[in-house]
Amino acid sequence: MDRRTFLKASTLFSVAGTLPSCATNPVTGENDLILLNEDEEAELGRSSHKQVMKAYNSYNNPELLNYVTELGEKLAEISHRNELIYHFTVLDSPQVNAFAIPGGYVYITRGMLAYLGSEAELCGVLGHELGHITARHGVKQYSKNQVTNILSIAVSILVGNRSVANLSQLATAAILRGYGREAELEADRVGAEYISKVGYDPDALKNVIGVLKNQEEFDKILAKEEDREPYAYHGVFATHPDNDKRLQEVISAAKKNINKVKLDENKKKFLDILEGVPFGPGEGQGSARGPNFYHTELDFTLKFPDGWKIENLPTSVLGTSKDRKTLIELTMRDLNRKISAKELIKRLYGESYTNGKEIKISEYKGYAADVDLNTTFGDYHKCRVAILYKNKKEAFQFIATTKDEDDFSRNLSKFDETIMSLRKLKDSEKELGQPKRINLYQVKKGDTFKSLSYKTSFSTHAENRLRVINNMFPSGEPIPGSIIKLVY
Repeated sequence: MDRRTFLKASTLFSVAGTLPSCATNPVTGENDLILLNEDEEAELGRSSHKQVMKAYNSYNNPELLNYVTELGEKLAEISHRNELIYHFTVLDSPQVNAFAIPGGYVYITRGMLAYLGSEAELCGVLGHELGHITARHGVKQYSKNQVTNILSIAVSILVGNRSVANLSQLATAAILRGYGREAELEADRVGAEYISKVGYDPDALKNVIGVLKNQEEFDKILAKEEDREPYAYHGVFATHPDNDKRLQEVISAAKKNINKVKLDENKKKFLDILEGVPFGPGEGQGSARGPNFYHTELDFTLKFPDGWKIENLPTSVLGTSKDRKTLIELTMRDLNRKISAKELIKRLYGESYTNGKEIKISEYKGYAADVDLNTTFGDYHKCRVAILYKNKKEAFQFIATTKDEDDFSRNLSKFDETIMSLRKLKDSEKELGQPKRINLYQVKKGDTFKSLSYKTSFSTHAENRLRVINNMFPSGEPIPGSIIKLVY
C-alpha cells in the first residue's frame, strides 16, 4: 500500500467511523449496533444542527428560551448522559413539533408550546426528547440506515470523490423522520423517569400525549373536509394515551421513583411566559383574519371569497374553497426589466393567452389573462393569471384555477373580484397584519367554549380550535376562575 492509498483509507475511518461494532446503551445497559463513537456523534450533531437551522429560524424571545433551557438543563443533569453539554432551541415555526438529534441538540417549536398547559408538560416534552439522545436513538437509526452506505462512501473516497462523505447529509433526514413505535415508547419511559426524579408528576407526560392526540384527531376532521391526508406528530400513538396499556405501565413505573420534594406543575408561570407568543405565522409574515389577509410589512390587504381557507405559506398566500377544488395563490415577484405587465405575461407564458385585459386598482396597474399552465390539478390546465406592479422593482402575481375545467368560467368573476380587492392598508388596519397571539383569559361564570370562540380570530371551527389548545377536546367546559388560552 503506497502512502496516498493509506491516507485515503485512513480518511474513510475518520469520516465514516470504524466497521460496525457494538456499544453499551447508556439507558438500557444492552449492546447496540453503533457506527459512531461519541466524538463522531458530537460531530454529527454539530453538522446536523447547521442543517436544521437552514430550514428553521430560531424564535427571538430570550425569556422563553432561557426558561426552556433552564428546565432542560435541570432534566439533563439527572440524565443517563449528564456529561454532555445540551443545546436547546425554540424554533419560530407554527408546526406542532419537537425533536432531538445526536450530540445533545433539542428543539421545540412555538407551535408545540401553544398546545401545552403547564411547566410540567413542557418538561415532559423535553424529557422525552432527552430520552432519544441518552438512549442514542439517532445514532442507532443512523447506524441501521447507513451500514450499506459505508461501502459506497469507501468507494467514493478511494476514487477521489469526497463530496458524498458528509455524515450529516446522509443522516439528518432519516433522524428527523422519527424513531418508530418502540423507540418512542422508550423515550416516554425515560422522559417520565427524568421528570419524576426532579419532582414532577409523570402524568404530565401522558397529558402531553393526550393534547397531541386530540390535535391529531381534530385534524382528521379538517382533512376529511379538505380532501387531504391528516397531519400526525411523529411521537403520537395509534390510540389515546388513556387506552394505551404499555404507556400506562411506563407512567406507573416512573411514579415509584418520584422525588420526595414534589414540584408544582407551574401552570400559571408557564402560561404567563407563553402569553403574547404568535399563534400560526410569526412576525413579518402577515395574518389571515376571516376572509381577509393583511400584511403590514408589504402594506397590502386582500379579500378571498367567504368560507375559503387561507394558508399563509412561506412564499405565498393560498386561498382554497372548502372542497379544495378551486384556488387562488398570491406570490411576490421581483421585476428585472422595464416592461409593461402585459409584455411580462407574454414573456412568461407566450402569445397563446386569451381573455387578456388591462386592470387598474387605485394604487396598482397591471394585466390579467387566461393561460394554460402545469398545476397540481394537471398539465396544460386553464388558469387566470394577473400581474400587478407594486412599484418599479416588485409585483403581485396571482394564479387562480379550478380542479374541473368546466368550473373555470363559472369562477372567473370570483377570481377577478379577489384580484381587484388588493389594496394598500389603511392606518387603522396595520395592526391586523401583525400575528395572532396567545392571550390569557380568566373564565367567568356562564362562559362556554362556544361563547368564548367569538373572542378569537379563528375563521373556521373556532370552538373546536379553542378546545384543542386548552386540552378540552372534544367535550367539557371551562371552569369559572380558571385561566385559559385565547387567540386573537
